Amino acid sequence: MATATAAQARKAAIATVKRGQARAEVSALQTFVWVGKDKRGQSMKGEYSAKNMSLVKAELRRQGINPTTVKAKGKPLFGAAGKTISAREIAVFSRQISVMMQAGVPLVQGLDIIASGQANVRMKNMLVAIKNDIEGGSTLHEALAKFPVQFDELFCNLVKAGESAGVLDTVLDTVATYKENIEALKGKIKKAMFYPAIVLAVALIVSSILLIFVVPQFETVFKGFGADLPAFTQMIVNMSRFMTTYWWAALLIAGGVIGGFIFLYKRSPAFAHLCARAVLKLPVIGQILHQSAIARFARTLGVTFRAGVPLVEALDSVAGATGSPIYNNAVKRIREDVAVGHQLQLAMRQAQLFPNMVVQMVAIGEESGALDKMLFKVAEFYEQEVNNAVDALASLLEPFIMVIIGGMVGSMVVGMYLPIFKLGAVVG
Repeated sequence: MATATAAQARKAAIATVKRGQARAEVSALQTFVWVGKDKRGQSMKGEYSAKNMSLVKAELRRQGINPTTVKAKGKPLFGAAGKTISAREIAVFSRQISVMMQAGVPLVQGLDIIASGQANVRMKNMLVAIKNDIEGGSTLHEALAKFPVQFDELFCNLVKAGESAGVLDTVLDTVATYKENIEALKGKIKKAMFYPAIVLAVALIVSSILLIFVVPQFETVFKGFGADLPAFTQMIVNMSRFMTTYWWAALLIAGGVIGGFIFLYKRSPAFAHLCARAVLKLPVIGQILHQSAIARFARTLGVTFRAGVPLVEALDSVAGATGSPIYNNAVKRIREDVAVGHQLQLAMRQAQLFPNMVVQMVAIGEESGALDKMLFKVAEFYEQEVNNAVDALASLLEPFIMVIIGGMVGSMVVGMYLPIFKLGAVVG
């Protein structure tokens, strides 16, 4: 037992060292601007990333170009390191390398072509490092594994399965489609959450401006009436006084609540699980998140299973791809049940999260030997359901949000004019 633990520790240490070396290689690469002439005497210019100037000159001469000027490219004042590599960029890269492989372009050359067209410096350097690793004898999945933030375990496992089976181009095409579908699904979910959040934030900002700058002007006028203010008006005036005097405290409290929530969500699995379960119970948003998790589960499992990954290992990779702690834990339980010999459809039924239709489709797939096709059908159905639900939600939210904004602003306007109406009644 101690020997196995020591071996695992050594493997972990080696992996850490390799990741550090990969990051060091990326940071060591530098972009050079060159000017030269080809064999016909025609002037040429361009850029090339390498560790030093000598390698650039050697590469240019190898291509039949006589370099006259080679110098380091100047760094911009802002954003010199490049922006963070986004999931969408990884999806685009997946499609590009897939097209290159299917067109018969060698892997190293394809990576070089894709890297040269990158505007993001970090993305470009990462692709150059991957290309260099492959030229040094590494397989593609080994080179990708050195960048676990951009290429997760699922991505690397799929590439590894494609390399082992000799169908890397086909698997890369499947991975590219998978990444594009997942990113499109994420975009739909963000759209559903982003719109109401922004509108409510604007409503709060407008209300705060009214309380801080407008209500105090009315309060000055009310003081000249010499009469008690209506209770509703007095409440708004008290809120205005608090916001005018203690606005900084309101900001600190709001920041503290948001910061504390994020801290607990990231550090406490129990709290994250509680929040996820509460969100899933919301009327419309909860349904969208349920359908999204099922779609991700089905598509990810279908892709990994079609790539030739054993079902138990596939479920291991799928758990983190559902986007929900609730479904993550459920998939882990399903994996344990399948590992001891249970059928997938039975394990899914025991989880009590998947609709009967999904379980029945999986059962048919298992019996007919077409599990991957059935999973893709499930994924397509629920992705379409998410699209329809998001569109319906947007239509429902517009009048609902208008009512909220109108209620918040209108109540303040009514509160400010109540004393004037009261005074007019007394005078009349």
